[in-house]
Amino acid sequence: MKETRHQRTIAREVSFSGQGLHTGQRTTARFLPSAPNMGVRFRRVDLPGAPEIPADITHVVDTTSESRRTTIGRDGVRVTTVEHLLAAIHGLGIDNLVIEIDGGEPGEVDGSALPIVALLRGAGIVEQPEAERAYLRIEKPIAFSNGEAELVAIPHDGFRLTFTIDYQDPLIGSQFATFEISEETFVKEIAGARTFALLQEVETLKSRGLIKGGSLDNAVVVGNGKVMSKEPLRFPDEFVRHKILDLLGDLFLLGMPIRGHVISVKSGHSSNVELVRLIRQFAEETKGPTLKLRHRGPIQKVLDITAIERIMPHRYPFLLVDRILELEEEKRVVGIKNVTVNEPFFQGHFPGHPIMPAVLIIEAMAQVGGVLLLSTVDDPEGKLVYFLAIDKAKFRKPVLPGDQIRFELEMVNLKGPFCKMSGKAFVDGSLVAEAELMSKIVER
Repeated sequence: MKETRHQRTIAREVSFSGQGLHTGQRTTARFLPSAPNMGVRFRRVDLPGAPEIPADITHVVDTTSESRRTTIGRDGVRVTTVEHLLAAIHGLGIDNLVIEIDGGEPGEVDGSALPIVALLRGAGIVEQPEAERAYLRIEKPIAFSNGEAELVAIPHDGFRLTFTIDYQDPLIGSQFATFEISEETFVKEIAGARTFALLQEVETLKSRGLIKGGSLDNAVVVGNGKVMSKEPLRFPDEFVRHKILDLLGDLFLLGMPIRGHVISVKSGHSSNVELVRLIRQFAEETKGPTLKLRHRGPIQKVLDITAIERIMPHRYPFLLVDRILELEEEKRVVGIKNVTVNEPFFQGHFPGHPIMPAVLIIEAMAQVGGVLLLSTVDDPEGKLVYFLAIDKAKFRKPVLPGDQIRFELEMVNLKGPFCKMSGKAFVDGSLVAEAELMSKIVER
């Protein structure tokens, strides 16, 4: 794919309706232009407040082999089967886009990305000259294997995808394809490849509550060495080309286009996403404290416990944050606390019925917010955060041993050393606590 200097979006709004492949629900998706550095975001307009979910690896919530799709989510809100849309967006070199959808799954037309490609091209793809596009260059081999699938990303002066599949059905058999990815190649050789299933899999998929919207019009069904769908194969090797399409959609979740060669042997969404996580980790470790991704502006790299201890003065047993997942300076932070039965406070709160004290949930939330606040100053190691007030604290559900609390805080106001933050705590996507926090930075 030719390196484009500037980020891109679409020139005008377009929309389409279709039936979800797995849910069977009919939805309408509206594609809207978006500002630079905002990435691609799904907006669930059928839900109160129209919550948004960034199309980003940190928001992937399900890629199990049983689900046969990629699902993203945030705060319990999900959009599933996003891979075909994201493949179209990736193949066309679009960086910034809002997708408003009135349900949990985009509709399908024919099981390929081609209808979306035609729609977005019809809207007009325009450059955003005020924002440069960053590329992630693979500088050393990065590999993932789970015993069945093998994936590796290696250095390459361009963007190439290579895929091998092997099926027992004689019509599919072993297929191999490799493409140097450009917009032209994607549209001509990959976008039209349709999703497929073996006839013997159909009943099993239906028993799992899947393919409720599947039909011989929007998927290639193969049985006994024959194509049972209404339309014949579009390519002799359409099956492996569709696997490349899926891989391209999953790679978009990295947050920026790569320069490298990705080689896959029999991978699916789950293994694709694991490779993306490894590439993202590589990017965060080698690109310094900030990495410009196509997602909500500059995002601070993930902070592990060692990095947190360099910033925060707290120590055992009062350091209550284990990892920072996202940090957007002066705007937002996401952190986690893993709650184990070995926490010292469980000895007395309460014997035989352990519940994390509500005050410590707020303390952990405040510590995550402290990382956000200290990221705004030079020499954070020489500063402390004093919390001045806690307002509108509410506790929705108890937190128990084995839970992982996800804290999400937004900076409401920042004036000099003073700030106000709004925080929420979630366990398995359910809100367990929320509060507004006032704090101040002081010298340590």
